[in-house]
Amino acid sequence: MNVHAAPTIREPAIGSALLGKVAVVTGSTSGIGLGVAQALARAGARLVINGLGETAEIDRIRRRIAEQYRVDVRYDDSNLMDPAGVARLVTGAVAAFGQVDILVNNAGIQHVAPVEDFPVEKWDAILALNLSAAFHATRHVLGAMKQNGHGRIINVASAHGLVASPFKAAYVAAKHGLIGFTKTVALEAAEFGVTANAICPGYVWTPLVERQIDEQALAHGIARDAVVRDVLLAQQPNKRFAAVEEIGALAAFLASDLGASITGAALPVDGGWTAH
Repeated sequence: MNVHAAPTIREPAIGSALLGKVAVVTGSTSGIGLGVAQALARAGARLVINGLGETAEIDRIRRRIAEQYRVDVRYDDSNLMDPAGVARLVTGAVAAFGQVDILVNNAGIQHVAPVEDFPVEKWDAILALNLSAAFHATRHVLGAMKQNGHGRIINVASAHGLVASPFKAAYVAAKHGLIGFTKTVALEAAEFGVTANAICPGYVWTPLVERQIDEQALAHGIARDAVVRDVLLAQQPNKRFAAVEEIGALAAFLASDLGASITGAALPVDGGWTAH
């Protein structure tokens, strides 16, 4: 087995802990978001997925999750770079299912460049999707969650929300901001049965990370293999990419009743990176 590869993860038997719950997962047509969506569906949650991709492929993903886990899965193509699009996503979920019990803010983009060369439009886009979209989605669901006396907000941040790396100014700023936002929501919602937590993955094998390899290779002037070994996994002591199933399993736990006393936490899933 390649030492850098994500492990093969068997689907955990977590029963029907989320049966009847409604979950909205942003950026869930691939990568971490898809892994989270599948984990929530496996636990019985009805889903609204959102993200980019070919229409036929997204419909295939939607039907596969629905058939495999016997839950209702809807797709919403709202543009989360636009606050009005975030509002449409939430109102559409409420119209379809009556309420939103679980919100997973996962959608994100990345760009790698030195600060002095960082394109302003890339900075604005990363902050809009990685941070502001989470704020807008949360503000649209939080009032009803408080009124219902139950809710789960899970923000997929990053180890880069806890530590910094060169050439990732916008991403690091957004993820640090997302963790701060998570803590604020947790404090405001704690007495209402609503939790807010941030999951902070290290490097997970996803299309986003695969693109970063090429970008980092260009920025550092080195080969792809060297990027993986000497840049991406240099600070990750277990020297392997995490699997999306690992992130999904944690999200499903936080969304369940067993996660009721965990709130305001930034939980690393980073192979020991932030233990340095």
